[in-house]
Amino acid sequence: MLLKAYQAAIDLLPQFIWLGAPANQRYQDLKSVQTLAVDAAHAAILSSDDLLALEWLEHARCIAWNQNLMLRSPLDQLLESHPALATRLQTVVVQLHTASSNSRESLAVARTISLEQVGQDHRRLAKEYEDLLNEVRTQPGFEDFLQPMKAAGLMYAARNGPIVVINCHEERSDALIVLPNQSTVAHLPLPNFSAKKAEDAHSTMLSFLARKGIRERGFSLLHQSERQSDSDFGDVLMMLWTDVVKLVLDFLGLMAHNAGNKLPHITWCPTGAASFMPLHAAGDYAQPAGSRVFDYVISSYTPTLTALLASTPSTLSCNSQVLAIGQSNTPGRNQLPGTITELKHIRAHVENRAGYSELTGARATPETVLDAVEQHDWVHLACHAHQNVGDPTKSGFFLHNGTLDLMAINRRSFKNKGLAFLSACQTATGDETLPNEAVHLASGDTEAPFVADRVY
Repeated sequence: MLLKAYQAAIDLLPQFIWLGAPANQRYQDLKSVQTLAVDAAHAAILSSDDLLALEWLEHARCIAWNQNLMLRSPLDQLLESHPALATRLQTVVVQLHTASSNSRESLAVARTISLEQVGQDHRRLAKEYEDLLNEVRTQPGFEDFLQPMKAAGLMYAARNGPIVVINCHEERSDALIVLPNQSTVAHLPLPNFSAKKAEDAHSTMLSFLARKGIRERGFSLLHQSERQSDSDFGDVLMMLWTDVVKLVLDFLGLMAHNAGNKLPHITWCPTGAASFMPLHAAGDYAQPAGSRVFDYVISSYTPTLTALLASTPSTLSCNSQVLAIGQSNTPGRNQLPGTITELKHIRAHVENRAGYSELTGARATPETVLDAVEQHDWVHLACHAHQNVGDPTKSGFFLHNGTLDLMAINRRSFKNKGLAFLSACQTATGDETLPNEAVHLASGDTEAPFVADRVY
């Protein structure tokens, strides 16, 4: 009965977090169901249904983010089989994307209509979108069109190495491990790691960063003599090593590799409070080499398995276009003289291998940067950034004469993009009240869709 109740609740999420609502309202609504995915997965794991747990973690997290991805999904196959239906759907998608990624106030001004009329139009488009999806799903071969992916399809996300999904529950945590060429999920209990432990560790890290004065990129705000011991932060990294990462590496047999060989790749997909943990840096730093995660694997992160399935490999070629954006002296912010050297190194590595452009200083305004991003395959941003805890869609990069925020990025429809390297603080910080939603700047660049390399 409990699993059926969880399934019913998850099935209702698209109606509760409705595309017809403004973006900020959807994020507010999400706060009331933030533990649903983790709680449901925990119940499924206790019932020995690991595949169902994986599905629920995928379907009940990053809901608003996945809705945006759906609006960007290509309709090529539908266009080939049912061109008229595909054209109708594409028209509604474009209009709904505009309604979802702009404030109602700005749309009312632009269209000289009332806020009430803007809201009515938005709700009408969302209803029309749902009706068209249902119509598409009545066509042979399209029964699962834009439906949440089942576990069997999610397995393909591990094509480049193991994916470790960490369900961080208040009672205990569990790792659900997706392996290449496997049809089942490997389950590894993490009995000493819980949501409370992760929350305490997160608080410790925030206090450490505040004491160091390095919450924001730039010069340290404290003198060396004023700095406190690093032991608290070291304790967090040690805890992550002993309670999570070392157990996973042992389970996968990755601690017995030859150090001279190429390191294997592992992708972490943490949930809940674990989303704020630096798993890639876990280790016992009081010991010599061999007690840290990067001695054994190369780590990366993903908000969902679907995000990995949607990504495409990108390699630099002579036809690629690379854009580097640097702000060494943004008005009202700490100076960042290191960005000048940073871009110099990038130029030296790229110029003879691909097309290269720079936007720096007064030339790097939000508008010019956004326009330039559309014309380039790879992007490197070296600047200040900020996570807006009140409204995640207003998180952004501080550029000359303004902020390039998530909402502005989401308004554009980028296609076939490669790497976005975010050399700024807080780009993958996330919203503490929405730990299971990818509402940070790194996710914004995967929506673009670039492959975002999280740097903080």
